[in-house]
Parts: sequence; structure tokens; C-alpha cells
Amino acid sequence: MSALPETLPTVCEDAVLLNDWFPVGYASDFEKGQITPVRLLDRDLIAWRDDGGAVHVWEDLCIHRGARLSKGCIRDNQVVCPYHGWRYNSRGECTLIPAAPRETPMRKAHAFTHHVKEQYGFIWVCLGTEPGEIAPFPEWDDPRFQKVHCGPYAYAANGFRAIENFVDATHFPFVHAGLNGVMENPDEIAPYDVEIGEEGVVSSEVRVFQPWGDARGIPVVGFYTYKCLRPFLAHFSKRILKADENGTPVDDDSEYFATLFTVQPLSATECIVRICSATDITPTPTPDAVRERADVVFNQDREIVETQRPERIPTQLRHELHHRTDLMGQKYRTWLRTLGIRYGTL
Repeated sequence: MSALPETLPTVCEDAVLLNDWFPVGYASDFEKGQITPVRLLDRDLIAWRDDGGAVHVWEDLCIHRGARLSKGCIRDNQVVCPYHGWRYNSRGECTLIPAAPRETPMRKAHAFTHHVKEQYGFIWVCLGTEPGEIAPFPEWDDPRFQKVHCGPYAYAANGFRAIENFVDATHFPFVHAGLNGVMENPDEIAPYDVEIGEEGVVSSEVRVFQPWGDARGIPVVGFYTYKCLRPFLAHFSKRILKADENGTPVDDDSEYFATLFTVQPLSATECIVRICSATDITPTPTPDAVRERADVVFNQDREIVETQRPERIPTQLRHELHHRTDLMGQKYRTWLRTLGIRYGTL
């Protein structure tokens, strides 16, 4: 990774976020021979895949005169700056200055590169200098589960608000009426537990009735276990029992539905949500059916999260009213505050 120029404005200064991993697209989004502009934590970046298949993410900035590399092109497996044609190889090294083709470019002639990993079908980027491991998604390597990527969903909203909405079951009967809940007969949420530990913020099971509980379109009773794995990364595992139209389970054979919920914070008040749905249910729904239902649910979420004010999430609990049924959200906000996060918060 190259040291950033002193002139580059820095908006996010939280080490816990700078050293975290964020998806900036699906692996299939990045084709050889193309430069893709990417935004993350108020930073303008480019992503490109080299002839060997590796994806690279750099600052959208040529060190020479600050032109945007995203306006350039790929030639001979190198990024070409649109302003003076300087060329950069996959290591970010300048290999050619066309105005002085017989000179060896100086060592400082280098793109500003970042850490990149391809995992779970996403391209992950870390802007910091001390990246850890990407959080586990156990269903990914379990052959019993069908994995389907859904989205992207562009939220004109704070990424922390999007995460908190994802781990909240009490909005189901109202935001997702007829799918995840019944508006005329909302679930009474029993007390549940939440722990903050090495995995992040983890709940015990939360029981709800869902008249259209998954892509099969059948009623189920779902038992959600929520996890906030990282500040902008969450997961649920839902244990499912088939039910009748009144919410009474009709058998004791549990099935499972999990979702990895990723957030790419473009800025403090804009983000992109991408998910990977993992299902071990019978009959197995088609990927198109999974995506169709996810599109409905997450666009319903988006529409309501975009209305929330203040836009930045308040981490001091006194700034908004909380109820015992909001325990997961309360613990999540407390955890953000404990981590010292200031970006995107109040």
C-alpha cells in the first residue's frame, strides 16, 4: 500500500473503520480491461482487474498532476492516465512517462494502492495499514446452503441506520406487511438477550410469524439470531418452522435461512447495500425468486431508512427514545460508541 498524498482530504479518521474491510462490488462487476470508479468513506477510488484475474483498488488520482485515473484506460495490462499518458502496472509502479520514454520513472511515481480481497463473491477493500480478517460467513462453505447475491441497493441514508434496521424485527408488520408480518396482528416480541463479545453484537433468538417467510411464498414461524459482525457488516440466521395461516407451526423440522448484509458507506449519509442469501429449505427456490423477494424487502427498508432524522445515527442513547424491544439496536449503538467511531455518528 502506498502512502497517501498530504493534499488528499481525509474525512474518516476512525482507525477501526479505516482498517476494516468493505465490499465495493460483486466479483462479477469487475471485468478485465475496464476501469470502474468506486467510492468508499468519502474517498474516490478506481477498481480494475488485471490479465491474471486479480482486482486492484487505487485512489482515483495520478501522482503527477492529480488527474482522475478513472477517466483513463487500460492498455497492455496497465492503467493509463488520461492527462499525460503515464502508465502504471498492477503493482502501481509507473513504467512509462511518454514525454521522456527513455528515462526510468522515479520511484515516487507510484499509484496510491489499497488492500484488496475477493471473498464470498464480493470484492473487499481496506483503506488502512493494519487490516485484519474478513468476518466469517459460515454458510458460504456449507454445501447444504444455496447462495444467492442480491442487490445492490443504493440507500440515500446513513449506513449505520441501514444496519440497525436490518437487525430490527419489530418493523416487520408495518414496513413488510403481508410478507414478514401482519399489520393488523403484529407480533408481541418476547424479551431476548444481547451480548457484546468477540463476534460483535449477538442476540438470542427472536420469534416472529411471517405469512410469506421466504422465496417459497409460504407462512413460517421464524426464530432470528442477529449479529453485528463489524460496524458496517451484519448477519442473521433464521431457524424456520412451516406454519399455518394463523402462525401455528405445522411440523417440528427446522429449516434455515441466513443473510450476510454488507454496507459500502459512500459517505456519512449515503451507502450501498449488498447481500448474500443462504438457504437450506425445501423445495429450493430459484435464484430469481430469491432475488425478486429480496428486491421487494430491501427496497421497502430503503424507503423507510431514507426518512430517518437525524441522518447520522445518535450513539448516545439519550438522544432518541428506546424500548426493551429495541435492545439489539441499543447494544449496537453502545458498541459503536465503545469502538470510538465518530464518522457518520452524532
